[in-house]
Amino acid sequence: MWPGLALTDTLRIATFNAEMARKGPGLLLRDIQRGKDAQVTAVIEVITAVAPDVLVLQGVDFDHDLIAAHALRDAIAQHGPTYPHVFAHRPNTGMATGLDMDGDGRTGRARDAQGYGLFAGQGGMVVLSRYPVLADQVQDFSALLWSDLPGALLPTANGAPFPTAEAQAIQRLSSTAHWVVPLVLPDGQSLHLMTFHASPPVFDGPEDRNGRRNHDEARLWTLFLDGQIGVAPDKRFVLLGDANMDIKGSNGRGEAMQTLLNDSRLQDPLRGVKTVDWPTPGPGQLRVDYVLPSADLAVMGAGVFWPDPGDEMAKAARTASRHRLVWVDVDIEAGK
Repeated sequence: MWPGLALTDTLRIATFNAEMARKGPGLLLRDIQRGKDAQVTAVIEVITAVAPDVLVLQGVDFDHDLIAAHALRDAIAQHGPTYPHVFAHRPNTGMATGLDMDGDGRTGRARDAQGYGLFAGQGGMVVLSRYPVLADQVQDFSALLWSDLPGALLPTANGAPFPTAEAQAIQRLSSTAHWVVPLVLPDGQSLHLMTFHASPPVFDGPEDRNGRRNHDEARLWTLFLDGQIGVAPDKRFVLLGDANMDIKGSNGRGEAMQTLLNDSRLQDPLRGVKTVDWPTPGPGQLRVDYVLPSADLAVMGAGVFWPDPGDEMAKAARTASRHRLVWVDVDIEAGK
């Protein structure tokens, strides 16, 4: 049995934008099954090195039966930890709208979907877990209309809704997804994963559509914890995912992410630690990936898997993704 499967009071929870999205449906499954793709191999090596008990991946193409996700899970098990439980719902990426959603005068393009995507499900999310997922109790806010978010910062141009009132009437808030996923742990109690992958706050115009959307995607979690959306747990939860926002280095509106980082209901064990390296002409190293345990959980350790240049795993980390896997160890007994 893989060493990480020993039942202890310490739980390693991780998030990783593995950037495994391919240019067409079925191509990710092909690359996983062939076993010769350098990036897939590197992603597996990184996951094996850290061996989280619970892992949320971003950038994994979705298919209806989760065939690619299960294939990835099985490939990981050949070398490292086993994840009996796999969860994903359909993301908003690539979900066709039939409208011009970005105001460029054209329809049917990647930016005209509910969330950017060349095809339905491109670059979705998946949860891999050693522990059972209470799928019938998942709260999925991915269908929430942006206009229905209290206090939504909807974009305008020349005093009118951008790109059109018709587009805003169907525009969902989540560019990928917002899920609250309860897990059953060995002590019989639950732990809730609050997870998302937000839109980049750039690649738009003066209307700041993406910047406003990124802001509101983070703000949803504050509204959730405040009881304005859904039913929030009062203990034993973790907020994690790719917020696409560095409050000090990103373009965009960092106020909502700053509010989360200052929230007394959450802990930030890795304050200021970088999690991504977007090379030139990109912005360089930023912190955009987060694992924030609830205040009642005792943090036993935390880290970003970023090997030194001379480390034998440095090449794998670079090949896997521009992002780095972020993990936190918590004492689940402390949340009772």
